[in-house]
Amino acid sequence: MTTVPQTTISISDLRAELGGDVIAPQDAEYEDARAIFYAKYDRRPAALVRPANVEDVSKVVSLARESGIELAVRGGGHSTAGHSVSEGGIVLDLSPMSALELDLEARTAWVEAGATAGQVTDALGAHGLVIPFGDTGSVGIGGLTLGGGIGFLVRKHGLTIDQLLAAEIVTADGETVRSDAETNPDLFWAIRGGGGNFGVVTRFQFRLQAVDQITGGMLLLPATPDAIASFVEAADAAPEELSAIANVMPAPPMPFVPEEHHGELVIMAMLVYAGPSEDGDRALEPFRSIAAPIADLLRPMRYPEMFEPEEGDFRPLAVGRTLFLDEVDRGVAEDVLDHLRASTAQMPVVQLRVLGGALARVPGDATAFAHRTSRIMAAVAALYATPEEGPVHTRWADDGVARLRQTDAGAYVNFLGDEDEASVRAAYPGKTWDRLAELKRRYDPTNLFRLNQNIPPASAGS
Repeated sequence: MTTVPQTTISISDLRAELGGDVIAPQDAEYEDARAIFYAKYDRRPAALVRPANVEDVSKVVSLARESGIELAVRGGGHSTAGHSVSEGGIVLDLSPMSALELDLEARTAWVEAGATAGQVTDALGAHGLVIPFGDTGSVGIGGLTLGGGIGFLVRKHGLTIDQLLAAEIVTADGETVRSDAETNPDLFWAIRGGGGNFGVVTRFQFRLQAVDQITGGMLLLPATPDAIASFVEAADAAPEELSAIANVMPAPPMPFVPEEHHGELVIMAMLVYAGPSEDGDRALEPFRSIAAPIADLLRPMRYPEMFEPEEGDFRPLAVGRTLFLDEVDRGVAEDVLDHLRASTAQMPVVQLRVLGGALARVPGDATAFAHRTSRIMAAVAALYATPEEGPVHTRWADDGVARLRQTDAGAYVNFLGDEDEASVRAAYPGKTWDRLAELKRRYDPTNLFRLNQNIPPASAGS
């Protein structure tokens, strides 16, 4: 028998009060509505609200504050920590709020927070424009932006937050405020990297970048210690127009992968050269020359083609950990390969991204993203088959981070899983944490927005 979450909230009153949809446990669509991308989180909220407008958002925030019920805010539902759904609380599902307002003359756009990166990228692509988001089309722009936003254009144009001009935010008191460099500038600093700790952002205003044709796609190389080290060296030496992601992993049985390579450790690289097309092949040649490619899908294309179609019903069981590295030499590459060989998961992965470029030119204290000088971002992740396997693969991921850790003790908040406060503090080291905690005390003193990588409010006088 299905257990129905208990709540003091009247579903009928909620429906009468709001213009959007309210989904209760008894409704036919409830099971699909409560599901998020990562299948390991099987939580049953008391209600899911799909707001029609910012007024609905304000009413839900006020209700959660007054009742004390847990509030989960969902954009695309990709939170690796499961923060997109609550057990027994309210889920505020922003997906209906996905409008895009373009100002082509000013080259800016207002985007509602329920839109996905793929939706916005496709719409902007018709004009040869982009907002540098991440690398997965179905991810919601809200969570991605609030955590920083590292993607295919990070070396050319920086983080997603580096394009942010303003935001409209429903704060813990239910009020809607604007935040930009002149209006509530402290809040503007905090939401550029500080996550969902300070309110529900309902709209973002972005600066648009001109990127139409790129040269890039997927390159599959054999994973040897020399190849991995050479790939990172080439990515570091490449012009800033080129950003690279190296996924070291067993080769999947995909049509373009020769059968004899299935299951072998490979470098599945995603590369984007966002510069003149006549220079693209020259910029990519160092990667092609590392080793004889197993598959070479690099070509001139429109930028939106880098985003794969929506995953549909794909809901993986997965664990992931994140860290920054100072270097990846042959010894580190050997450690990566040894650790992958030790995994019993369906698909273990170590991902490497060389940073720098435009990201590093922004002062470290200009935003709440505190890792401007970090050189390489890494992730250790595993997809597995059954929930019972979870603890084994979690230990494997944790061991991988411990094995690879160097002098950079930071972490990227958007890649943090369901971890402890020490991991969250690693995302916001030193004075960044102190400043965020003080702003949390001012804007959310009761920690209403706590279902996130949480920054508790500073105590009075601290």
